[in-house]
Amino acid sequence: MKIALICTEKIPVPPIRGGAIQQYIDGILPYIREKHQITVYCVQDPELPNEELSDNVRYVRVEGKGTLSYIYSVRDRIEDDFDLVHVFNRPLWVNILSEKLPESCQMSLSLHNEMFLPKKISEEEAKQCIARVKFITTVSNFVSSGVKELYPEAEGKLRTVYSGVDIIKYQPVWSQEAALARKELKEKYGLTNKRIILYVGRLSVKKGSHVLIKAMDRVIAENPDTALVVVGSKRFGDNTEDSYVQGVKQLTNKSDAKVIFTGFLPPSEVVSHYYLGDIFVCASQWDEPLARVHYEAMAAGLPIITTNRGGNAEVMTMFDNGIILNKYDNPLVFARAINYLLDHPEMALKMGRRGRQLAEEKYSWERVAGELLELFES
Repeated sequence: MKIALICTEKIPVPPIRGGAIQQYIDGILPYIREKHQITVYCVQDPELPNEELSDNVRYVRVEGKGTLSYIYSVRDRIEDDFDLVHVFNRPLWVNILSEKLPESCQMSLSLHNEMFLPKKISEEEAKQCIARVKFITTVSNFVSSGVKELYPEAEGKLRTVYSGVDIIKYQPVWSQEAALARKELKEKYGLTNKRIILYVGRLSVKKGSHVLIKAMDRVIAENPDTALVVVGSKRFGDNTEDSYVQGVKQLTNKSDAKVIFTGFLPPSEVVSHYYLGDIFVCASQWDEPLARVHYEAMAAGLPIITTNRGGNAEVMTMFDNGIILNKYDNPLVFARAINYLLDHPEMALKMGRRGRQLAEEKYSWERVAGELLELFES
């Protein structure tokens, strides 16, 4: 089959500037390119050629200073002989591309957020998209349920396909490779004698880094040899700061806890920073579709503390691979969970090992690609 993958508009593939969808596409490509002829459409980037053939995948990178500008650029470039066009996270684009593509070209949609909400798409446009696509994959049951509630006619086309992680690239923290990287990074950040609470993600109100930072005073009151490492920035690709980021950093000035902000790191560097962690915390304050950091932390063998928001808990089992917090906005609740794991290292290790097992058994990119290929080929 000749298949087009239509990436979202802000950052390119390969994911040199991060991005969950960009990493998703990059993760499945090694498996689907073996069976089908793949073209990836994405936005231009100064560090990448506008068009290239790499590892048997064709990349077409187009101009786009906004959502509509980008998708119309894709529409202008897309050929009309694809067997399947798979659109990522933008249901409106299914309708726009359909204006050019023949009816014989099948279309499908991959949802990574709640993109069928009324504020994002009109009822008429949503129904047009649902009627046009062959199937709709979602990253969690939470996202699927939201679509079904709004549009019951979509139920037969919805399939939850949980995301994945590169279980070769991400080694568990007890491996020799991870231990060496951990030692080097601890020396780099001046954390040699510290146990590390790790946060990886964008810095925004809905991601909740402020709640975690507030929790650290209570953590160090009981476990003073503890520090927090915050990996990420306001947005993918750079270290631009807004009032929230500045406010979060000011919180640390009022705290006795040691907090390290790494700023934006490309995905290739994020991997080794997982090895710093003793405990991983996802502090989501919003209805998160299902944050991909859960898969990465599991692959790295870290016990996870997460919030019961959106789809996050779908890959978690309480006291199996981590701890799920219902009082997601309470710093004291975070502190209690962190201190529990710090005070029970044998339980933390057990959770981390279980997470690694789940990553290997259920959350590899090979499994993700296999489920998608079944849908592509059906």
